[in-house]
Amino acid sequence: MSELGLLQVYTGDGKGKTTAALGLSLRAVGHGLRVLFLQFLKNDATYGECLAKAHLPNFDLVPVGRNELVDFKHPDPIDIELVRAGWDKAVEAIRSGNYDLVVLDELTLVLAFDLLPLQPVLSFLAQPHRGTEVVVTGRYAPDELIEMADLVTEMTDIKHYFRKGIDSRDGIDH
Repeated sequence: MSELGLLQVYTGDGKGKTTAALGLSLRAVGHGLRVLFLQFLKNDATYGECLAKAHLPNFDLVPVGRNELVDFKHPDPIDIELVRAGWDKAVEAIRSGNYDLVVLDELTLVLAFDLLPLQPVLSFLAQPHRGTEVVVTGRYAPDELIEMADLVTEMTDIKHYFRKGIDSRDGIDH
């Protein structure tokens, strides 16, 4: 088995970024790896991944946000506070070596809308984190993050059933 410690980014305007990170997490847990999945800007206990976590050993899912949409032009101070506390958890988890995979779901949105300062985050992620693979997801990934990542996948919206009026479905979309 090769050593963990690479940086992956899943970005773009298409569906599938969080889903891909969840699939990777499932694969990791299947191999006995320890996973931390931090969900920035989310906190909905009805999401499938929140319901599934009780059935997955070595899979810790931590919501870092409220169950409300964030006004990115005028974020509520509580949203900024939750994001910063979530980032502190991420740094601590990555440094601890207690996790083989740490997913920072929607971190790119946090960075794109200045809920966290970009440069300190990039500086931390640029450090070698031997033994801990880091995955960052979300739209609007900063160019600097894309440049430093070891793997970047862009999800492109070509066609989506939402445009036909099909609503979000349990088990498929959340």
